[in-house]
Amino acid sequence: MKKAVVASLLAVASVASGARVAVAQTQVNLGSNAQQTGGGVALAPAEYNVYTAAIGQSSPQTQAPALEAFLTKYPQSQVKGDVLQRLMLAYSSFDPVKTLDAADRLLQVDPNNLRALTFEAYFRLQSADQLTDPAAKQAALDKAAEYAQKGLATTKPNDMSDADFNNVKNAASPVFRRAIAMAAIGKKDGATAVTNLKANLAAAKPEETKTPGPILQDTFVLAQAYYQSNPPDLLNCAWYATRAASFAPEPYKSQMLPLAKYCYKKYHGADDGFDALVTASQASLDPPANLGDTVKPAPKPADIVKQVIASTPDLATLAISDKEFILQNGTPEDAAKVWDTIKGKSVQFPDTTVIAVSDTALQVAVSDDAVQSKTADFTFNLTAPLKTPPVVGAKATVTGTYASFTPTPIMITMSDGALVEPKKPAAKPSPAHHTAPRKK
Repeated sequence: MKKAVVASLLAVASVASGARVAVAQTQVNLGSNAQQTGGGVALAPAEYNVYTAAIGQSSPQTQAPALEAFLTKYPQSQVKGDVLQRLMLAYSSFDPVKTLDAADRLLQVDPNNLRALTFEAYFRLQSADQLTDPAAKQAALDKAAEYAQKGLATTKPNDMSDADFNNVKNAASPVFRRAIAMAAIGKKDGATAVTNLKANLAAAKPEETKTPGPILQDTFVLAQAYYQSNPPDLLNCAWYATRAASFAPEPYKSQMLPLAKYCYKKYHGADDGFDALVTASQASLDPPANLGDTVKPAPKPADIVKQVIASTPDLATLAISDKEFILQNGTPEDAAKVWDTIKGKSVQFPDTTVIAVSDTALQVAVSDDAVQSKTADFTFNLTAPLKTPPVVGAKATVTGTYASFTPTPIMITMSDGALVEPKKPAAKPSPAHHTAPRKK
């Protein structure tokens, strides 16, 4: 019998485009059935020769088929776990699908194998990123997160040293937390995403937070997570998006800046002071505790309503967007002041955007906000069925009488609704034809 000294391999992957798998070597967990002598596993000479020939291949492309051949010939080998880990690593350099297949087989042998769980989370996250169907994408993200949760909960095997386990766990944890965060982002669970991404940033080296790579990407995704929190944390969104954009190369910088500016303006109400936020975020990964004292928040909607009403002599002259804002955000008393100026009045709206059509009603977008978001803010109850119903998305001129409204979401209901048919151009008169007189 010959002894095979068994080493295990771990791939810790990054989400950055083009990043290579980093490899660390630790002692393998062979399981309780391995017969070890002097640090090795006793194998029959023939099996030992096939094993050493397989692991001695010089490239992943040649090693993978050799390892597959070994597993076919010796399906119950005592080094099966080690061979599957080597196979998983070999495939990871050129075939993600076969990497996952090897990881699946390894987890059948060792359900809590930390290395296999790392590959599952990483490559499933990569695969999900390529999907365009929302349902399929979320399902793939949830599967990656499932393996990640199991990986974070994995405890140290008995035959693995504390140092080796901690090295593997510390390297794998960012992959696990990233997978969990991305699945949470897809479900608009900002709180879960924030918790996991903040843990990744806290564990990163300072230089990693300023270098293009997975940690910088985590910084931007953290900004998205803050935006998706309930309620949105706009100031933290602005800080981390600005920080990520500051150190990202093009074209990513230009893709990150709009979120940074949007969250800042949404919080502050204007662009002034944004350059100071850029400078401050470049100097520190995390915002100072008093950031909210240095950036003044925009007035609250109710305060804006009070100001508009106080400064507008004739509320009837307000633009429809301003009227909707007051109806939606004002106190019942303030909303009533605006509604009283229009209730019962008949109006005509040109160039509305058709959102929904039925036999009895026509829903359209009138205000700029409604048109941009493609949502209806007016319902016209029709006096008669439409002869030629407009298609959704088309422009239409409609008339009606203000009847009622609901503030959240804003919907103004009009009675006596009708579609104004475009006027047909006047027919041009036929040219007169004059018969030439006959020559005598």
